[in-house]
Amino acid sequence: MNLKNNDMNNIYCVGRNFAMHAKELNNPVPTSPFLFLKPTHALVEANGEKVVLPKDKGVIRYETELVLKVSKSYERGMTVDELVLSMALGLDMTLVDVQNNLKKKGQPWLLAKGFKNSAIITSFIPFPGVEECKKVNFSLEKNEKTVQVGNIKDMIFDLQTIVDFVGLEFGLGEGDIIFTGTPQGVGNVENGDNLKLFWDKEILGECTVALK
Repeated sequence: MNLKNNDMNNIYCVGRNFAMHAKELNNPVPTSPFLFLKPTHALVEANGEKVVLPKDKGVIRYETELVLKVSKSYERGMTVDELVLSMALGLDMTLVDVQNNLKKKGQPWLLAKGFKNSAIITSFIPFPGVEECKKVNFSLEKNEKTVQVGNIKDMIFDLQTIVDFVGLEFGLGEGDIIFTGTPQGVGNVENGDNLKLFWDKEILGECTVALK
């Protein structure tokens, strides 16, 4: 995958899609899909190199997620298996202090969620289908220690619900990607942290955090 090819379009992100994650941050569990967007400039590949993140914006939190890549224009009634041919794992990076201030003011989260390199993504692999995905855990290792483990079985809103909601409310086209939500276990990163993203026991991508 070469992110410079501009083959990515919209970046949709689903918030609070695992009940235990919502609870660990003392957030209410949503009753309908909760979405926000990131700009394409947020994308950076977890290709083993350093990923530069801001050091002067306060605490930075990682959130590990399954990422879907849409292969064709959405039409009502399409299944996830028809619409998605490839998937990846991603890290939704969040400026925690900035987000908390925005929440207090009732303002959008863009400054906290959309900064450069805030959407770290692995190489894409073939999407095996929804049912096969339910058989496999995804996980994050930070400095050789497993810190997050998730499975789409535990989502509040399953992949079909997410795709239908996004497609009907906003539209979905070829190249759009969807960060589908993070499980419990989110935490903070420090300068020099090594992050590895696993699909079962396979490493799909890794990077080292560089705060500058």
